[in-house]
Amino acid sequence: MAEHTVQSFDHELETLGRSIAEMGGIAEKMLADSMDALARVDTEMARRVVAMDPRLDALQRQIEEQAILTLALRQPMALDLREIIAAIRVSGDLERVGDLAKNIGKRTLKIAGEARIPRAMVGLRHMNDLAAIQLKDVLDAYAHRDEARARAVWLRDGELDALEDSVFRDLLTFMMEDPRNISFCTHLLFCSKNIERVGDHATNIAETVVYLVTGNTLPLERPKGLGSSLPLTA
Repeated sequence: MAEHTVQSFDHELETLGRSIAEMGGIAEKMLADSMDALARVDTEMARRVVAMDPRLDALQRQIEEQAILTLALRQPMALDLREIIAAIRVSGDLERVGDLAKNIGKRTLKIAGEARIPRAMVGLRHMNDLAAIQLKDVLDAYAHRDEARARAVWLRDGELDALEDSVFRDLLTFMMEDPRNISFCTHLLFCSKNIERVGDHATNIAETVVYLVTGNTLPLERPKGLGSSLPLTA
């Protein structure tokens, strides 16, 4: 990032960057902990995930307020303007990732009394692992202004969609095998959708990184159906 004549402007941009980094760390932890809580039906961990969400919400509001104030005071142009717009966009996506992790935590609390099907968790864990990698990679791309890495995340979006389709079919099979599985598996279907949406937000951030670095936008149509490199067997 180039230095500006007004040092306070540099400080404002650095503050936005630090806040985004803090949001990213919280979102990554919430995603990891929510899956651990779901797999173990750990209600205490699930409650901790839910309790982390207000901090993420507060950081997003703080970033938006700071960004709007900077826009009003500095009237930035070119790269500086894209830096601020990117911070607003990325904070919004990270806030949604936190919401999705929180939703998984809430589902864990609801299934605490349900009969468990350990093999039903295999596909969900693979989905979560891939979503976590996508999120980490795109946050690294944002931190280093790495266009190539951002594009790689964008190109992998179809993998998570393919995994979700596979998990959907597996869960339907479990429900057909035994109607007593219907309630438990329905909750897992919602969790799989939440994880797939995390991947969508990682892809959103990838698009923002490309815009930030180049000033250009990626195609509206995202790549689909690339298949998954992760097997669904235990």
